Amino acid sequence: MPPKSTKKTEARGLFITFEGGEGAGKSTQIKLLQKALEKDGFKVVVTREPGGSTGGEAVRHVLLSGAAEPFGPEMEAILFAAARSDHVETLIKPALADGSIVLCDRFYDSTRVYQGASGNVSRELLSKLEEVACEDCWPDLTLILDIDPKEGMRRAVARRNKGEPADRFEKEALALQTIRRNAYLDIAEAEPERCKIVDGNRGEKAVHRSIVKLVENLLQERKLSRAVREKSR
Repeated sequence: MPPKSTKKTEARGLFITFEGGEGAGKSTQIKLLQKALEKDGFKVVVTREPGGSTGGEAVRHVLLSGAAEPFGPEMEAILFAAARSDHVETLIKPALADGSIVLCDRFYDSTRVYQGASGNVSRELLSKLEEVACEDCWPDLTLILDIDPKEGMRRAVARRNKGEPADRFEKEALALQTIRRNAYLDIAEAEPERCKIVDGNRGEKAVHRSIVKLVENLLQERKLSRAVREKSR
C-alpha cells in the first residue's frame, strides 16, 4: 500500500464500512485489514454498530437481546439511528479529523437491509434517520461480503462458544437471510461507486486479498485527487 503522507492537506482520513449477512466474516476481515494498514504506517480505528460509543453500546444490548423487538422494526430503526448519531459524533468524526482510517463493522446499510428490506420500514423514514444520524459523515467505501445464506448460518453457529445463545438476528429464518442478501446486492447495484461486492464464500486469505486490492485502489485514487487539488491552487 502507498506510504501515508504527513501533509496537513491530507489530514482527513477514510471511512470504510463492512456489510453482509450473518457469518459473512466481517469481523475477521476487519482485523486482517487493520493489521495490513497499520503495518504500512496508517492510523486505524476499528469500531462497530450497534455500538462503538458509550451510548451505542447501551443500545446494542437492547437491540441484540431482542428487548426492542416487540415495539416493531420502526422503533428498532429509530434506536439504531440514535446509537449511530452518538457513534458518529463521539468517535467516527473525531477519528477522521485526526487522519485515521476508520473501519466499521456495519453502518446505515444494515438498517436499510434489516429494518428496511426485511422489516418493511419505509425508505422515506430511513432516509430521514440517515440524514439526522450521519450529517456529513458518509462512507468512502462500503465492502459488502456476499455469502450464501446457508453457509453464513453454518458459520454463525460454528463461531459461537459452546452454550452461548444466538443473538436475535442470527436466530431468524433462512428465508429472511436470503431477502437480506438480495437487498445488499440491490444496494451495491444502485451505488456502485461506494459499494463493492466481495465474494465471502472463499477462504479468509482469498477474501483478504480482494479487500486489500479494493482499499489500495481507493488510497491511490485519493492520493491522485489530492495531487490534482494541490496543483490547481
